[in-house]
Amino acid sequence: MKFELLLAAFDLKDLIGVPLRASVSIPTIVFALGAIGLNLHYGFTGLLNVGMVAFMAAGSYGMAIAFTQGVPGGILVAMVCGLLFSVIIALLIGIPALRLRGDYLAIVTIAIGEVMRVSARSQRLINITGGPFGLPSIEDRGNDVSLSDRIGIDWNPLYDTENPTRSFDVLWTDIFNFDAKALWLMIIGWALVVLMTILVWRLVNSPWGRVIKAIREDEDAARALGKNVFSYKLQSLIIGGVIGAIAGIIRTLDNSFVQSEQFRPQTTFFIWTSLILGGAASKWGPVVGAAIFWFSLQFVEEAVRQLVENDWIPDWLIDSNDIGRIRLIMMGVMLAALMIWRPQGLLGKKEEALLDVR
Repeated sequence: MKFELLLAAFDLKDLIGVPLRASVSIPTIVFALGAIGLNLHYGFTGLLNVGMVAFMAAGSYGMAIAFTQGVPGGILVAMVCGLLFSVIIALLIGIPALRLRGDYLAIVTIAIGEVMRVSARSQRLINITGGPFGLPSIEDRGNDVSLSDRIGIDWNPLYDTENPTRSFDVLWTDIFNFDAKALWLMIIGWALVVLMTILVWRLVNSPWGRVIKAIREDEDAARALGKNVFSYKLQSLIIGGVIGAIAGIIRTLDNSFVQSEQFRPQTTFFIWTSLILGGAASKWGPVVGAAIFWFSLQFVEEAVRQLVENDWIPDWLIDSNDIGRIRLIMMGVMLAALMIWRPQGLLGKKEEALLDVR
């Protein structure tokens, strides 16, 4: 009887629909791409990179700054600028840091991410990065066109000029209802997720990939076989960093603004959680992990919110302001349990798991 009453307290459509929507939306795409890049770094090469957010920031700011400065060629060239900026960041990180191992590399990479975030907030760069305010409206000052209009209208085959507010029910259900801009970006984003997954998988199953996996297992042995370990690690860092930059670009195209607080270390930790959930060194692990991560976050948030609103949880224990914290606590408990009982993740192989806390 109590279970039936508890079940009646939930709006099942929102309880399931909101998380399902989140699991296919732009944030999931962004974190899936970030996790794919991190999978190449950590899962296949053994690089303990805790600064993936630095590459996302490079892609976002590189594209946004190039676009606002009116780079010739418009948005496509601006995107290329974002990718090139991520390559520069990878070189700046890799040349001095890739000779370090394990925890020392982790410290350097997380520090680089924070250096980039704090630098973007600097008043000295306010005319370029927008300082602490960021770039709230990314506009090509030379051609008087905004990034939002370019992506949402000009280049969007789904946009209907006669019905600008038109939305689409994907799979014929209003649970997956998206406006033209969001749906167009989702189509592009998921296509990139599939493309990057296949690209990384082809790379790691090539002779080049066998070398980086050998480096992951024992870089001294790889060096003894005549392999240039530093060069291979740098190549892996650059390729994974470019994939991370693509994630940052997708996020900026969706938001149509960029601000330094979007690139706090928490973002990197969420990407790590996605990778660990799905399974490092697996083909689809980063994608599945990102989808499960966002589904779980939204499910816990929606469940707690409905319980609070229906007075199943007293206000003195949890109020509406605590819901965001509760969902992170629950995700932490789930991640800890996963690390104990299945450290290789949902799709990972036990023999390739680098993290084992048992």
